[in-house]
Amino acid sequence: SDGRVLFAIPWHNKVVVGTTDTLMKEATEEPRALEEEIDFILETATDYLCKSPKRKDVLSVFAGLRPLAAPEDEDKETKEISRSHKIVISLSGLITIIGGKWTTYRQMGEDCVNKAILLTGLPERPCITSSLPIHGFRKNVDFKDHLYVYGSDMNKIQVIISKNPELKEQIHPDLPYIKAEIVWAVRAEMARSVEDFLARRTRALFLDARVSKKMAKEVAEIMAKELGRDKKWEREQLKDYKKLATGYHLT
Repeated sequence: SDGRVLFAIPWHNKVVVGTTDTLMKEATEEPRALEEEIDFILETATDYLCKSPKRKDVLSVFAGLRPLAAPEDEDKETKEISRSHKIVISLSGLITIIGGKWTTYRQMGEDCVNKAILLTGLPERPCITSSLPIHGFRKNVDFKDHLYVYGSDMNKIQVIISKNPELKEQIHPDLPYIKAEIVWAVRAEMARSVEDFLARRTRALFLDARVSKKMAKEVAEIMAKELGRDKKWEREQLKDYKKLATGYHLT
């Protein structure tokens, strides 16, 4: 290893191994993992796992871009740059927040609002978001039922199933997602494409890219029925999704 931290995290009955840290000069809409990054993860993981992972063991490969708030005059490698956020106020009074990460989003929001209060003279009041339950919050979660991820909305999916028991069927035996989730995603979560469902409303693409491609046809059919789309739309959705998903599995 070169000193970077490598994680192996259980996630929906799979294991996510990463991450890498590569400086990119341009942002792309669909970032891809570099071959040297894949090799680095597999080689480093071999030193710590009981079984050496091979390329054939990899079910999905994905990458993202992280904005880092680095001073221009500091010559640091990306792994040495702080992941904290910074708030910048322009001469016009525009408040800009840069850097940060998903896991600190709440604190970022609180800091930004507090800065706005000081800058504009808004009435001060205590922040309540640190203990405010988000949508879907519920107690006594049964993690054995994969629908637990929907939180309190889980009961609404059960209602859909009660009206059409066939929707309780799994879309594919290798992943837990059921047909009712497609209907729910369209009706309640604004899913409008096969990619929306397989990559965003569920995590099928990231859990097993090849299996997600096999799921795409049935997903397209059910979505088309819900959205009032025709067969041409289904074919276009399948073509687009398979092209996308091919970039997520190793050849």
